[in-house]
Amino acid sequence: MDRVDLRRAGDRFLTRTDWLESWHSFSFGPHYDPANTGFGALVVNNDDRVVAGAGFDLHPHRDMEIVTWVLAGSLTHRDSAGNAGVIVPGLAQRMSAGRGIRHSERNDAWTLTGNEPHTDPAHFVQMWVRPDEPGGEPGYAQLDVTTALARPDWVPVASGRAGQQAAVRIAASGATLHAVRLPADAHVALPAAPRVHLFVALGTAELEGAGPLAAGDAVRLTGSEGRRITATTDSELLAWELH
Repeated sequence: MDRVDLRRAGDRFLTRTDWLESWHSFSFGPHYDPANTGFGALVVNNDDRVVAGAGFDLHPHRDMEIVTWVLAGSLTHRDSAGNAGVIVPGLAQRMSAGRGIRHSERNDAWTLTGNEPHTDPAHFVQMWVRPDEPGGEPGYAQLDVTTALARPDWVPVASGRAGQQAAVRIAASGATLHAVRLPADAHVALPAAPRVHLFVALGTAELEGAGPLAAGDAVRLTGSEGRRITATTDSELLAWELH
């Protein structure tokens, strides 16, 4: 029998500044709870909104696989390895920090295109997973999965599992991130795994045996048997399969 740990959106840690609203599913920065430092290899699940023209300036990371999933707007990535790109909804993106990398993430895509500045916030989920080994080679990858997301079924976004095809690879052999866009009344089964972290990124849904879920709610399942989740409005869901 699986075990269900439901975490409501409003119970998350919150960082708020004049340019950022960041809701943390796990301990992050000054927000620390020794009983909530991660779930399996997943140690960060931040639900962020960044105002136009602002963002995270150049800062360092090491020994972490960082996956960013944009829900609305766009995010400009630049890093010390020379990688640059604009992340938009439907684009799988991964940065491997390895032995050390510096990067920035800003809501300023017009600076690359010469277009007029916009005023829309960027809404995205950033997830960090511990790699199998420290000190690896820093790296970057991205791939558009918009076409696959048109089907109401899980799309493997990032994976380190042997034999698991995914848009981008991560250096964590026990982890796979899946995403799905479900119209109202459609349903999917959760991945079957020793641990599954389900996050309702957009919309509302109902999880079999656990009840209704709203945007920002998360469920940590141990010994997941593939419970059914049904969208009650048009929804976007993220699920980490953790072995």
